[in-house]
Amino acid sequence: MTNVNRTSLLTGVLAGFTAALLSMGANTQSSLAIVLYAASALPILIAGLGWGNAAAITAIVTAGATGAVLVSPYFALLILVVTLIPAGWLSHLANLARPASELGGPDEALAWYPLSDILSHLAGLVTVGMIIVGVIVGYGADISDRMVDIVIQAVKAQDSAYNPDAAAIAQIKSLFTLALPLVQGAIWVLMLFTAYYLATRIVQMSGRSLRPREDIPSTLRMHRNAIFVFLGGLVLTFLGGAPATIGALICGTFGAGFLLAGFASFHFRTRGKSWRLPVLWIAYLSVLVFTIPAFFFLLSGLIDTRRTIAVTPVGKN
Repeated sequence: MTNVNRTSLLTGVLAGFTAALLSMGANTQSSLAIVLYAASALPILIAGLGWGNAAAITAIVTAGATGAVLVSPYFALLILVVTLIPAGWLSHLANLARPASELGGPDEALAWYPLSDILSHLAGLVTVGMIIVGVIVGYGADISDRMVDIVIQAVKAQDSAYNPDAAAIAQIKSLFTLALPLVQGAIWVLMLFTAYYLATRIVQMSGRSLRPREDIPSTLRMHRNAIFVFLGGLVLTFLGGAPATIGALICGTFGAGFLLAGFASFHFRTRGKSWRLPVLWIAYLSVLVFTIPAFFFLLSGLIDTRRTIAVTPVGKN
C-alpha cells in the first residue's frame, strides 16, 4: 500500500509539472494557446483516471504551485478554475461506481457514474470557472467594446472604403458582448471533453483504467435536467447587463454539451449504414464551414436526453 501511495503521489507531481509547463507554453505561443491550455488538462485526467484521486489532487496542487511561483498567483488561479480543477473532478466522477443491485441491476456487478452526468458536470464547471475569470478580469461591455474598436480599426486600415455608421457599430458591440462568452464557453467544453476522451483511451491502452470502455455514440447524452439550465440561460440573455452575459455563457457551455450529444446520437443512428462515412464527413465539414448546421445537432441533443449506466462484473475491475 505504501508503494502504491508513493507511486500515486509521484505520478501526481510529474503530471502537475507537465500541466503547468503546458499552461505556461500557452502564454508564449499565442497561435496555439487554446490547444495548449486544453492539453494541460490531459496530465491531470490521466493521473486521476489511472492512479486515483490522490494522484489527481497532487497534480492539481503541484501545477497550481508551479504556476504561482514561476508566473504569478493570478495565473495559477486562472488555470486552476478553468482547467485543472475541472479535469480533476471529471477523473473523480469517471472512477465512481456502486453495486448495480442498488439500482435494480444484477448482483456481483458495478454500476458506473453515467457519462451524461459527467458531461453535464463539465458544462457546469466551465460555466462557474469562466464566471470567476470574468469577475477577476472585470469582463463587461467596456472590454468587449474595446475589442470591437480594435477590429474595426484593423479592417479600416485594410479597406479605406469600410466606414460603418454609429448605429451599426453599436449593434455589433451589443452582439459581441454576448457572443464572446457564448463562443468561449462552447469551445472550452468541447476542448475539455476532447481531452477527457483522449485521456480515457490512453489510460485504457495502458491497462490502468478502472472504468470500462463505453460505447460513446449510444451513451453520450445530456442529463434531462440540463435542458432547464439551458433554457434559464436563454432567458437571462434578454435581461441585459451581467445577467445577459452569464446567460450567454450558460447557453454556450450547456449548448456545447447538447451539441456533443447530438453528434453522438447521429453516429448511433447512422451505425451500420453503407453511406455512413461520407455523410459523417459532410456533417462535420458543414458545421465547421457554415456553422448553421450545428443547430440541427443541438436540437437533436436537446430531444434525446437520457442516462445510460455502464455495468460490469466485479471481477473485471
